[in-house]
Amino acid sequence: MPPANVPDLTARQLQAVLAVADYNSFIAAAAFLKTSQPALTRTIKRVEDILGVRLFDRSTRRVAITAAGKEFVAVAERMLNDLRISVSSMREIGQEQRGQIIISSIMSVANGLLPAVVAKYRASRPGIEIILREGVHGTVLEDIRNGTADLGATYVDDVPDFVEAKRVSREVFDVILRRTHPITKIARRSSVTLTELANFPMVSLPHESRTRRIIDGAASSAGHTLQHVATVTQFATMISFVRAGVARHRAIQRDCRTSRQRLGRSYTNEAPAQPRRGLDMAARKGTDPGRPRICGHLRKDVARHD
Repeated sequence: MPPANVPDLTARQLQAVLAVADYNSFIAAAAFLKTSQPALTRTIKRVEDILGVRLFDRSTRRVAITAAGKEFVAVAERMLNDLRISVSSMREIGQEQRGQIIISSIMSVANGLLPAVVAKYRASRPGIEIILREGVHGTVLEDIRNGTADLGATYVDDVPDFVEAKRVSREVFDVILRRTHPITKIARRSSVTLTELANFPMVSLPHESRTRRIIDGAASSAGHTLQHVATVTQFATMISFVRAGVARHRAIQRDCRTSRQRLGRSYTNEAPAQPRRGLDMAARKGTDPGRPRICGHLRKDVARHD
């Protein structure tokens, strides 16, 4: 649109029109805007001249909005609201370009999804420092509760009272095997059952970890007890233990860059079902768990893995 066809109106002029429309009085509107009545009258007259229409019919006793005035008031409200939203968004982006975000994450997510997500996030926000705290599910919740972390990446199926969470995905588990493991010699397929895993030793996370409880619970429901021969607290250590032959396999959340097979749960006369857990981005109540835009990057990245 050529510039000559765009009315040269300011936000202050739009606010003046809205105030007169709201109060039906130049005196009351002037008081609200903290200006004089003559100045407000000149402002409205200037707007009408620019638009080429009368917005208000004036008399000594009353002010009445015209049909054109009603239509313009709706436009002015929308324009000012859009401006407020845009300015607010720009300020948030500006604030997000610098500072620090502390993320507390369970180890499988910290080692799997987060590195690529953080790299993409920082590519457009080089002034942001990301501090990552790794731990088990309980540690992440405690970091959120005491305010140590801005965000938590964990599995919150039963959300505690102090947590607000946004579901990112529901994930299944994979089994990490040495290439010489007997299960790898079985005919090619995409999954292995808990019945088969129960016959072999495992390297595992501590019992208080969500991963350990979910898999143990799934095995128990299927009538099996898994053989946990080693318990470690670091994700990388678990992989090293498996490679060294401490145990022949282990079950972990997918996205680890290791040869793997999908873990299914076996039932008599039923199709295998997979143990699952919900991945959440969480924060303390009173804060917005979705405000740092890293959440959006995480959701998109998880979607590509599903």
